[in-house]
Amino acid sequence: MTGRLRLPVAWSAPGFPRLAGAWVATNLGDSALYLMIAVWVKELTGSDVAAGFVFVALGVPAILAPFIGMMADRMPRRRLLVINNVALVPVLLSLLLVSGAGQLWLVYAVVVVYSAAGYVTASAQSGIIRAMLRDDQLASGNGMLSTIDNALRLVSPLIGTALYVWLGAPAVIVMTAACFAVAAVIVAGLPVGAAAPEREAGRGYFRELAAGFEHLFAPQSLRVVTIAVAIGFGATGLLNIVVFPALDAMQADPAAIGVLVPIQGAGAVIGGLLSATLVTRWGEGRTAALGLLLVAAGSVPFAFGSVIAGGVGMFVLGLGIPPTVVAFATLRQRLTPDALQGRTGAAGNVVINLPQTLASVLGAGLLAVVDFRVLIWVSVAAVVLGAATALLARRTAPLPATPALH
Repeated sequence: MTGRLRLPVAWSAPGFPRLAGAWVATNLGDSALYLMIAVWVKELTGSDVAAGFVFVALGVPAILAPFIGMMADRMPRRRLLVINNVALVPVLLSLLLVSGAGQLWLVYAVVVVYSAAGYVTASAQSGIIRAMLRDDQLASGNGMLSTIDNALRLVSPLIGTALYVWLGAPAVIVMTAACFAVAAVIVAGLPVGAAAPEREAGRGYFRELAAGFEHLFAPQSLRVVTIAVAIGFGATGLLNIVVFPALDAMQADPAAIGVLVPIQGAGAVIGGLLSATLVTRWGEGRTAALGLLLVAAGSVPFAFGSVIAGGVGMFVLGLGIPPTVVAFATLRQRLTPDALQGRTGAAGNVVINLPQTLASVLGAGLLAVVDFRVLIWVSVAAVVLGAATALLARRTAPLPATPALH
């Protein structure tokens, strides 16, 4: 093969622009909301630990992921996405009832349900993307969705912060609920996912429930990248806990996170644009390793108590996340049959989020007795270990191109 490498354009796949439109709507609200909630809890309680437990609550639904994944492999995926987005509207609006620290339980409850809905979206969407795109389009499609997600981090936290400062939390809540209502309308017109996936031969309920995890650890390349991502992203759970102490060390207001996250988004946009090229030329293992090394490098500046250094770190950290996520998602989708896409997608999210949640719980406990800088250095070392693990993955050849739409 000679000449310049031409990557497939996922945008030309029927239905992909509509899927991308729904992705814009959900991520616009999502990026504004989850940061606002952490800042809101911090201001309601004055407690770094209470704010940190917002991130813990986001990880709790990982225990439901196998059931959610099976649901996505048993129901028509398009219908499931529509129901999921519609149901989120009243759930989010219930946050309007919160008026003080006494309703903190409701905030955590909504965060748990909101996070569970994210697992539903990820599980159903994984199968829809796989049905919509050919094998040779997957990296391009995942890279584009990652770019959209992270590009919105440039604007939605600023929008959310502005609304929060000027009009209060209710404005952000209503905006987010409206975004999910719009996404439901867009998703309803997708050309794929109208029928339930064909079932495989019965293997018993619990074996079927665990089939996604079983498949993640079957092919050598997928097994190694899965372990690498679990180690690397799991360690970043410590970073979630040290965000507010690090801002205090920088002598910055907690709301400054609404400025730092868009800086991360700027790096992530570049990382997303490069992801498909990196995966195609380097393979998923080496791309994931590079991404994790950048995540580690971007975490280091937070140990030095400087707003400028923190901004640089957020940019580099953002640069590394999309290649890692796109490499993992592409390899998983490419090596997974349609009947297992939901469960394997859910299992993949558990592999990322459960270690991250456990690390956040551990970090929240240690924060009272250990300087936050120690937690940062532990996180950096673990992410580097994850990068080294990813390099052990064998590169697998792309599957033959087949019709994607069905």
